[in-house]
Amino acid sequence: MRILVMNVHFTPYTYGGATVVAEELAFALRTHHGAEVFVISSVSRPDLPAYAIQRVEVQGMAHFMINLPWARTIQEIESNPRVAERVSQIVQFVQPDIAHVHCVQDLGAASLAALKAAGIPVVLSVHDFWWVCERQFMIRPNGQYCGQDPIRIDRCRGCVDDVTRTHARNAMLGQVAASCDLITYPTHFAMDLCLRSGLGDPSRSVVLENGIKPPGPDFAAKQAAHRAAGKPFTFGYLGGPSDAKGWPMLRRAMLELGRDDFEFHIVNGSPWSNWWDGHDLSKLHGTTRIIPRFSQDRIDDFFAGIDCLLFLSQWKETFGLTIRKAISRGIRVIQTDSGGTVDHPMADPLRLIPLGQQTNRLKAELIRVLDTPDAHPAPVAVHTYRQQSDALVRLAQSVMTAAKGANT
Repeated sequence: MRILVMNVHFTPYTYGGATVVAEELAFALRTHHGAEVFVISSVSRPDLPAYAIQRVEVQGMAHFMINLPWARTIQEIESNPRVAERVSQIVQFVQPDIAHVHCVQDLGAASLAALKAAGIPVVLSVHDFWWVCERQFMIRPNGQYCGQDPIRIDRCRGCVDDVTRTHARNAMLGQVAASCDLITYPTHFAMDLCLRSGLGDPSRSVVLENGIKPPGPDFAAKQAAHRAAGKPFTFGYLGGPSDAKGWPMLRRAMLELGRDDFEFHIVNGSPWSNWWDGHDLSKLHGTTRIIPRFSQDRIDDFFAGIDCLLFLSQWKETFGLTIRKAISRGIRVIQTDSGGTVDHPMADPLRLIPLGQQTNRLKAELIRVLDTPDAHPAPVAVHTYRQQSDALVRLAQSVMTAAKGANT
């Protein structure tokens, strides 16, 4: 199978959970299924001409990066004919059997139209709500979750600059999505909300659960050594100083907790700077440590050093990759009731924190786990990238067979 993978970012410029999924799935397709994988992503380099194509090799895969100029209109970010031209040229050169498209923010929806114009079957994997929400994450300008279900554009007037343009955007993206041979979603929550909001055809929409990198063979030993060392109970947080990720609530809870018998590991996830520069963490209770950004190969080192993951998203996310990584390693989780993030076997409805600034609820959960530090859960079997690639290959073969039949 010659498969073309498209995502706005891709290694060596990894950023965000959806990019990690796109990368790991591409690697799994090549490693476990012998697929010949080609990649299209974007880059913005001032030393290259606008829309130039830079080709690199990534783990045996040809990776084509389209150089996007910084000065682009909103319309060009959403549907860019110049990008579509470059995609058409790459497709003509690569001649793929099928395309697997992930996030196309910045690349633009016209890139999918270019694939379909070339007669390439397209599997679109939706990772966020960009296809149905102009603001991508359904977060209002005041930082609060929108909560529409289903989404109706006329109710978006308070969030967007021009509701007429938003209607046109919605119609354009809906038409592009309808042309795809299959649309996949990581959870039933994400699929059901998008379908209710008018995106795609239920008969060509399926759940393709995201995989994770499973714990390595020496993870259990690393974890046991941490727990046997008698170190303080350790919380871990990867969300950054963002309202959407619940940092204001978490900061208040840590200021008001009134005890110091724990460590608090905060990850700096930015590839360009330190998220935490300018943030005063000195008054937080416990011992706070900033953990440098780490690669996928160092995940086990981070999780072996914590006892509880704090996942406090203030919007309804589509999946929650970090939570799956944690529960697969026997890590306790304190989390909000945040959409697809709760679609896993360890989610206790009685323990989920409602969206909003629920500082007292969070403090109660922090105290509860601190008072029962040895209540470590057993690891949970979680879908891996190998299993996700197996499922994708089955879907791709079905899509290619259907496309071939339609063309004969």
